Amino acid sequence: MEFVRMGIIGVGNMGSGHLSNIVGGKCPEIKVTAVCDINPDRLAWAREKAGQDIACFENAIDMLDSGLIDACIVAVPHYSHPLYVIECLKRDIHVMCEKPAGVYTKAVRAMNEAAAHSKAKFGMMFNQRTDCIYRKMREIVQSGKMGRIRRTNWIITNWYRPQAYYDSGAWRATWSGEGGGVLLNQCPHNLDLWQWICGMPKTVTAHLYYGKWHDIEVEDDVTAFVEYENGATGCFITTTGDAPGTNRFEITLDGGKLLAENGKLYMTELEMFEPEFSKTNKISFAAPRGKTIEVETDGQSPQHVGVLNRFAAAILRDEPLVARGEEGIFGLTISNAMHLSSWLGKTVEIPFDEDLFYDELMKRVATSRRKEPVAGTVADLSGTYNTGK
Repeated sequence: MEFVRMGIIGVGNMGSGHLSNIVGGKCPEIKVTAVCDINPDRLAWAREKAGQDIACFENAIDMLDSGLIDACIVAVPHYSHPLYVIECLKRDIHVMCEKPAGVYTKAVRAMNEAAAHSKAKFGMMFNQRTDCIYRKMREIVQSGKMGRIRRTNWIITNWYRPQAYYDSGAWRATWSGEGGGVLLNQCPHNLDLWQWICGMPKTVTAHLYYGKWHDIEVEDDVTAFVEYENGATGCFITTTGDAPGTNRFEITLDGGKLLAENGKLYMTELEMFEPEFSKTNKISFAAPRGKTIEVETDGQSPQHVGVLNRFAAAILRDEPLVARGEEGIFGLTISNAMHLSSWLGKTVEIPFDEDLFYDELMKRVATSRRKEPVAGTVADLSGTYNTGK
């Protein structure tokens, strides 16, 4: 195989971006040979963009069974991500899933089970993992040179969206259409990076506000507190209502602090780890001395193109992916735990009761403003792999 024949399910905002990047020559080992969308106008746009040779389908299964593709990008509404990923995996078609992995972990667990039975490569579109700042933060934390994590704080409030954004589609910001608000739409990258760099929390206590700043039914303001296995704590604050917003990610460790803000990474490295200083120091108001520097990175952040090029390399030469598809469940687990904590009004332990989360979500789907049946629910995944319900 000299290049990967790629199909795209969903030629909306994200799907069209991927198509444009590939057609524009940014992914030299990929050729788009087929696309699928239920909107004829989007298919017409894709044919105009990619040329008359591209095959256009209104039904995803027909495209998957056409023999025209080796791999597929799934870029449809959130609930349907696991559904179409599983259909690809059942056919050993390599698949790249847009974020989030799904709306609830039960469906994503079924998707991961399908991957375990497939020969295909399975990736997640976590393009922020290619960012030089976050790669460097992870490298420093994972090296252990600054000791254990004590505290994590991420204020990520620069996701501002006006009411016009939410009014642009009947499915937007509804329980039945998206399955959540800022946590499901804007923050999957941040939640993934948070756990990728700092690890998974063991408990989550969250306060979510639903339609606080907009006429929507899902969350648009979130403050969450987490605890980690080693006793560290963390705070995650996000909203689509702040203008101007902030993106400030801090990690405090025994040996100092990392701070990512405004496209720069700063490191304060203590001369002596804090626990040792506190134990040996005899001066009442003394504090450990440290030096703050701007950390040098490689400056490379290839984003979506980088993820797709690594996807092609994995298919053609068995090179590593930016993010394995199975890893999509981690950030979603944190997101689900935040919702469940808010709904129940108490702290939620990880792992949590996935059946309870699903039932609580479906209660909200039942009264959602958008009344169409929800694609990709557990019932839709029956007959695939172990879905549990």
